[in-house]
Amino acid sequence: MNSENLIKSGAHFGHPVSKWNPQFKKFILSIKNGVHIINMDMTIEYLDKALRELNKIVEGGGNILFVGTKSQAKDAIQSSADHCGMFYITERWLGGTLTNYSTIKKSIRRLKLLEKDSSSIYQNLTKKERGMLDREKLKLADLHRGIKDMRHLPSALFVVDAKHEKIAISESKCLGIPTFGIVDTNTDPNVIDFPIPANDDSIKTIKLILDYIADSLYNLSNAGKVDENNAALDANEGSSEEVAKNETKDDTTEKSSDSK
Repeated sequence: MNSENLIKSGAHFGHPVSKWNPQFKKFILSIKNGVHIINMDMTIEYLDKALRELNKIVEGGGNILFVGTKSQAKDAIQSSADHCGMFYITERWLGGTLTNYSTIKKSIRRLKLLEKDSSSIYQNLTKKERGMLDREKLKLADLHRGIKDMRHLPSALFVVDAKHEKIAISESKCLGIPTFGIVDTNTDPNVIDFPIPANDDSIKTIKLILDYIADSLYNLSNAGKVDENNAALDANEGSSEEVAKNETKDDTTEKSSDSK
């Protein structure tokens, strides 16, 4: 990642000066036409710092929950999470998604039941009753499609717009889950453990940063799979060599017996 790409995407544009959060001061480079300009060198520094920590979490077998419910972030969040095999939420954040996860799991089980056309709940229903179940299935599918296979609480939370996703961040902090995210000039960056200062309203900026993170996590996951496959191949080769040695020993023994 370099500053030129970030600037081309509009990552350096903050909010109007009147809407700034004083806690964001250290990330501000200048003011232009009444708008704060974010220091891209610090954006790169904090992005790489966050990515190193995310890599550690994934290397340790952890999962990341990506959250972006604002319209500018939805598509980028879903595609990036899918690319690196992580979970995501792009519809509204349900209160208690993390702090009351047992209830969310019940709702997910209900969705999986409704998705089975052969399920017993569809037997002997009127057309109206079946229509009600179909509407329930669509509603639950929208809410849970990105976390349907999430069996446990995530190891980390990544948000786009910390101010907009304050409930998700609050729940993560209650549970001690580390938080990461893109933070704009109208937000206190201290609410997140690993903030990335950048324009969180630009679709291009959001996509650029998320793609950069997703590519790194994807490569990391694939490298792990390659190592596992190589280890399995080495083990199989070792077993084959051992079998060959044993067969050679058996042949030698048989020949010795025949000569006697």
